[in-house]
Amino acid sequence: MNAFSFVQHRRLVRAAGALILLLLLGSCSDPPKNRFQGYVEGEFVYVASPLAGTLESLQVRRGDQVKAGDPLFALDETPEKAAREQIEAALVLSEAEYARQDKLFHTGVAATQDLDRARSTRDQDKRRLTQTDWSFLQKRRSAPQAGLVYDTLYRQGEWVAAGKPVVVLLPPQNIKVRAFVPETRVGSIHYGDEVRVAVDGVRDPFIGKVSYISPHAEYTPPVIYSKESRNKLVFMVEAVFDPATAAKLHPGQPVDVQFQSES
Repeated sequence: MNAFSFVQHRRLVRAAGALILLLLLGSCSDPPKNRFQGYVEGEFVYVASPLAGTLESLQVRRGDQVKAGDPLFALDETPEKAAREQIEAALVLSEAEYARQDKLFHTGVAATQDLDRARSTRDQDKRRLTQTDWSFLQKRRSAPQAGLVYDTLYRQGEWVAAGKPVVVLLPPQNIKVRAFVPETRVGSIHYGDEVRVAVDGVRDPFIGKVSYISPHAEYTPPVIYSKESRNKLVFMVEAVFDPATAAKLHPGQPVDVQFQSES
């Protein structure tokens, strides 16, 4: 290759590089000023029993839709049944003893304190029996509200410790979108403003409204505020949707968020 051809080749390479750079810059151009990246967030409801036991039955599967009051799971009630039978037997004896002391008291044989003691024992056994009803209710858990069964954390036959969640629910009203807005733009966004959320693969945007604007910056550089450093501050803004729309969004899903307010 002679000197002239080499120079021409270098010029062509530079021209091609410049063209590629322009194309890249065009494809990475800044989004509209009221359009920001965000993600879908879900606030889950963890359903647990305050009592421990073996998971006897699981009435739902991951992905099911449940209504408020639908049964979710039940733990083994064998200890509670045994305790109830024991208390019932004790109540039979305490009632018989109270009846005997009451009869003796009215004939003048028993003292008042003996009758009071028998009455107290009987009343305690009645309260203990009532408490067993609460225990049975706690072993069988129902959906506190309607929503998606997001996950089940135990399988039938496994031991579940007291207070450990068995079913994870995601009510549609607990689904929201979070976006992070620069300090220079957050002042133009207000509670109740319309939000348009674009999701990959979905033609039409989801329409919601601003429900929360963080009063504090999410990322604050450890420097004194200046015009340059303020550009690094971002504030979290949350948007909510009607239940039918929210049910189409999935936690963790990346989205593009566009705020309609321009004030």
